[in-house]
Amino acid sequence: MSKTQWVYSFGAGEAGGDASMKNLLGGKGANLAEMASLGLPVPPGLTLTTEVCTAFYENDRQYPDGLKGEVEAALAKVGKAVDRTFGDKEKPLLVSVRSGARASMPGMMDTVLNLGLNDETVEGLAKLAGDQRFAYDSYRRFIQMYSDVVLNVEHHEFEDILETYKEEQDYFLDTEMTADDWKKVISGYKSAVEKSLGKPFPQDPNEQLWGAIGAVFGSWGNDRAETYRRLHNIPASWGTAVNVQAMVFGNMGDTSATGVAFTRDPSTGENEYYGEFLINAQGEDVVAGIRTPQPLTKRAKEAMGETEPSLEEAMPPAYAELIAVFDKLEKHYRDMQDIEFTIQDKKLWMLQTRSGKRTAKAALKIAVDLCEEGLINKNEAIGRVDPHSLDQLLHPSLDPDAPRDLVLTGLPASPGAASGEVVFNSDEAERLAQDGRKVILVRVETSPEDIHGMHAAQAIVTARGGMTSHAAVVARGMGRPCVCGAGDLKIDKSGAHFSVGGRQVKKGEVITIDGAAGKVFFGEVATVQPELSGDFGKLMGWADDVRRMKVRANAETPHDAQVARDFGAEGIGLCRTEHMFFDADRIIAVREMILAEDKAGRETALAKLLPMQRSDFEALFQVMAGLPVTVRLLDPPLHEFLPHSDDEIEEVAKASGMDAEKLKDRAHKLQEFNPMLGHRGCRLGVSYPEIYEMQARAIMEAACAIEKATGEKVVPEIMVPLVAKGEELALLKTRIDAVALQVLKENNAKLDYMVGTMIELPRAALTADEIAKDAEFFSFGTNDLTQTTFGLSRDDSASFLPDYLRQRIFERDPFVTIDIDGVGALMKIAAEKGRKTRPDVKLGICGEHGGDPDSIHFVETIGIDYVSCSPYRTPIARLAAAQSKLAAK
Repeated sequence: MSKTQWVYSFGAGEAGGDASMKNLLGGKGANLAEMASLGLPVPPGLTLTTEVCTAFYENDRQYPDGLKGEVEAALAKVGKAVDRTFGDKEKPLLVSVRSGARASMPGMMDTVLNLGLNDETVEGLAKLAGDQRFAYDSYRRFIQMYSDVVLNVEHHEFEDILETYKEEQDYFLDTEMTADDWKKVISGYKSAVEKSLGKPFPQDPNEQLWGAIGAVFGSWGNDRAETYRRLHNIPASWGTAVNVQAMVFGNMGDTSATGVAFTRDPSTGENEYYGEFLINAQGEDVVAGIRTPQPLTKRAKEAMGETEPSLEEAMPPAYAELIAVFDKLEKHYRDMQDIEFTIQDKKLWMLQTRSGKRTAKAALKIAVDLCEEGLINKNEAIGRVDPHSLDQLLHPSLDPDAPRDLVLTGLPASPGAASGEVVFNSDEAERLAQDGRKVILVRVETSPEDIHGMHAAQAIVTARGGMTSHAAVVARGMGRPCVCGAGDLKIDKSGAHFSVGGRQVKKGEVITIDGAAGKVFFGEVATVQPELSGDFGKLMGWADDVRRMKVRANAETPHDAQVARDFGAEGIGLCRTEHMFFDADRIIAVREMILAEDKAGRETALAKLLPMQRSDFEALFQVMAGLPVTVRLLDPPLHEFLPHSDDEIEEVAKASGMDAEKLKDRAHKLQEFNPMLGHRGCRLGVSYPEIYEMQARAIMEAACAIEKATGEKVVPEIMVPLVAKGEELALLKTRIDAVALQVLKENNAKLDYMVGTMIELPRAALTADEIAKDAEFFSFGTNDLTQTTFGLSRDDSASFLPDYLRQRIFERDPFVTIDIDGVGALMKIAAEKGRKTRPDVKLGICGEHGGDPDSIHFVETIGIDYVSCSPYRTPIARLAAAQSKLAAK
């Protein structure tokens, strides 16, 4: 058996891995190896594989045998390549230690720079660089990062020491500090560490290295990483790699710089270089938003009204080299790249490349443009856009004509518009959002600890940070509007208000964010619905050409049906007739029907409802002319419609001529202990056939009328809910057919219609062959099928489902994504058995899962004919259905 290789080297003419080895080397390590093999300037280094991480957690945080020797050998190779030795006083090798999971998780795990510095090696660095200030600046940064990440000494302790010192010296910027100033600050830092831990800051570079490696592997299990994985469905079993890389320095004076760049604009998708840099800085200064960075290009500088020079102007040769690297990487990876670079004394070094995070709008434009540029084909373009992300495009922007009261301007970090109450901390944002309140999170800057609050908020505003800061990157990934770098924003220390130029906005007051313009307005500003055309239409057209499954929408109103049709729905997969009963003008007739003591009383009330139902269906059939419309007959338990207050009972008594006390008594008798499994669905049709007969008549009369009026084919599909036994459907289908034939005869019409059922009970799935004798179609009601399979109430499980997800009893919320092993297995059985009896039985899905891309991937594998989802999720389902078909090839 071959020995496991735990460490892979890269750089200095060597690449032990490549981009295809992402699962083993993590995204960062695989891409560093790939860039090295392309001949790009990559500082040499080594990658500890994700298998080390797995072994680390499986063996009670112990490293596998042989790892230490492999790391020492690889580190010696790095030192040789740069003519430095790790731990040497005269020519010390300094390294960065960074995480690198296979899925990009910006800011979620830990990084340490300048590792290898101590009281002796800092002098060696100063001599080599001929710059004491630079050496001591690097050392203080290392102490600060290492203490925070590895020793768990709070970051703010160091910030406080530095800020106090700067105030005493009357300094404003870190760059004003001299070498002697840094020495004094370092002395304060070391005292703070010793006071906090009871032992001095570690001076042994090997102890430092293994401490940092352990911290990065340990950070895979930290709260913020776990939250990020849960939100982005990244399995804990993937683990992270660790990259140890020779340091290059962007803080060596005015000929050095560091930056983050994208080969295209990640907000709009425009084919223009986009990025930021800082002269005389290290990488964390850019992404942490501690200093507001400068734009990369002259064009961006002018567009933003900046005065500081762009990189294009400040360092033209390095900029030209960087642009050549951009083009090489984009052509090589055939995708927009997110790049980290450092310029050390005029020499360019590449520290990272990865496929860049982008907004949905940018993803569409980049996919279509790359296809039209010939870099990818149409099928690849379809696969480049995450269907979930389309949600960002299907939501409002500010109404250009609405009045607005501008409070604050910052950087347009993530597009979209949202209004909500001002909150200043993430815990409060999460708590208020759980209470159903809309909040806007306002912070000086965000850190990875804020991820839960950012997820809960409608939008985010920060005083510091640029377009590539933590807040900007995370907000774009979540589809949250975000305004960053709003330098005029001052947050009151007590967290009671923020102020801008003397104007105060209190906690709890409503503000509106326009993320695309980088503006914050006081109060609520009206919004408009998005226009979907251009790149969206083009990509959707390509997706429609590829997909096999049809996409329908769940809709009861003409407005929802029109929205669905505009979004490309190919019919209605679920019209819930009970939603039509709650209107004020008909609820009394509904209650009258329920509370009637005999069939004659029910029929009197149903006669009032018939014309109302008929006009409902006419309006739907009009909008969906030429397309199928599946109408579910009355499903919920009758008690849901019952009057509760004395006034409501009095109202029904008046309308029906019944005695109020009798009504009260009847209402009491209809109450159920477990209504979800009670007298509902087809059981109502069995007990009170006249209800379903009225609905069948309304459907058929409406279909005849609209077909006659428009000349367009109307395709009604009548669906019987909650069937458990074939005999239930057989009985009800006989009655529905009798009414349908009678209506067709009365109207002298010929019309195709279908009768089918929902599969939402395990027994129905297991006996689908019996049910298919009478059902011309099945529609999987996956909401109830999930409830009845798990014995879980969707409405009540919210209180304990988070525990199940956190403890990994459930990998995913089964009400969001189909449980393939349980619910999915029942669906597969039903599909196979149903087709055995009736080969042409039409199969659909109409639960919430119909709009979930991962569920759509599953139902493609069992040959479902269509999915049905909420109108606004129709485009998501269309794209997911196309991707599922391509994946199945």
